[in-house]
Amino acid sequence: MSPIIVHERGPIRHLVAAALLGFVIGAFVVASLGHMAATTGRSPIAPIAAAVKPEGGVDEPSNAVVEVPAPTSGRTGVIPKSAPEAKDLAARDLTIPVQGIAADKLVRTYHDTRSGGREHEALDILAPRNTPIVAVEDGTIAKLFNSKAGGITIYQFDPDQQYSYYYAHLERYADGLKEGDPVHRGQVLGYVGTSGNAPKDTPHLHFAIFRLTSEKHWWEGTPIDPYDILR
Repeated sequence: MSPIIVHERGPIRHLVAAALLGFVIGAFVVASLGHMAATTGRSPIAPIAAAVKPEGGVDEPSNAVVEVPAPTSGRTGVIPKSAPEAKDLAARDLTIPVQGIAADKLVRTYHDTRSGGREHEALDILAPRNTPIVAVEDGTIAKLFNSKAGGITIYQFDPDQQYSYYYAHLERYADGLKEGDPVHRGQVLGYVGTSGNAPKDTPHLHFAIFRLTSEKHWWEGTPIDPYDILR
């Protein structure tokens, strides 16, 4: 007796149709991704890769001296050295804030470019680690602040609370230094280091000056190039 063969053509047709539908959908997705890449100039999966940042990543070369400038959200632009404020500060004959550094050894770094195209807005003074940092004139410790960028920092107001002097990247504070303390010209405030985002092989002081606003906020003011004041 011959075997009985059963032809199940209905299910086979369904499988073939499903395969064709999957192929058409896949082709449409590939074409859409190709169009996205052509119009945007980048892979459609690039944002996912870009969002992953290695731990400890920095936005500057390892040998760069980088620092976010002293916050100056109230500024209207840099105060030029010809302005009355700059002339007033220059006439005070401020002390160089790093012990043992002569004025003729200073290098202008105010307009140097930093991450994001911003200006440095400060003076970098390179010196061996733990070199004493001193107050540029009499005044008051307005704020002792530890930030991701500046590391261990000091904001000092001048006697009339017109200006703030900003010292950053310290190795440590001088023993016993506290907010609200009166300080005197030449007094040791701390020591040169590499805290914050400073390159670990380049100890230096990041020093900034800004004119305070009427609110006298320690973080707010209009910057002045320290190089013009200290030279």
